[in-house]
Amino acid sequence: ALNDVSFEVKRGEIVGLLGPNGAGKSTTMKILTTYLHPTRGTAQVGGIDVLKDPVGVRRTIGYLPEILPLYMDMEVRSYLEFVGKARGLNGAKLRERLDVVVEETGLKPMYRKICRELSKGYKQRTALAQALIHDPEVIVLDEPTSGLDPHQIVEIRRLIRNLAEGKTVILSTHILQEVEATADRIVIINRGRIVGDGTIEELRNRAQDFERS
Repeated sequence: ALNDVSFEVKRGEIVGLLGPNGAGKSTTMKILTTYLHPTRGTAQVGGIDVLKDPVGVRRTIGYLPEILPLYMDMEVRSYLEFVGKARGLNGAKLRERLDVVVEETGLKPMYRKICRELSKGYKQRTALAQALIHDPEVIVLDEPTSGLDPHQIVEIRRLIRNLAEGKTVILSTHILQEVEATADRIVIINRGRIVGDGTIEELRNRAQDFERS
């Protein structure tokens, strides 16, 4: 699925992986989050090697996969408490982080609702909250606005922009407008290879230069 894909992301930067369905975006994210083992090569997240210390990588990242990792029969409150405890939080620290993520994601009106009863937008917010519960350095978001209506998309974009302060964010999408609205930099993947890397302005200028030549 991937062929010599290599790129770096700096702290505080939002990088969008852009490409058509099947280009290798999700595979890239699954390797970075240690869900998949690369057949060759390696990757580092926060200076930690995904092959040598996968548990260390998992402690460093918050991951929102394309298929939301919700337990549909649990209340939002119970679900986030469960994820927080699984992440090693308890007592006052867990309560503090719950208050923060619920505020950041706007989940307070739905806090005592069953996950199954939530709208698509609030399910997305709940899944984003679980990715943030342990205050990770790196946030990986696979198609974070997939299936949302225009208003919900604007809200999730705003949340992502707010999250970027002091953190590293990698998100994937096949929609150009999505990365234009959210990302500082775009890495374009097609057929398992990187075919472009830069800001939207840099990529436009290169395309214009190519057309002139």
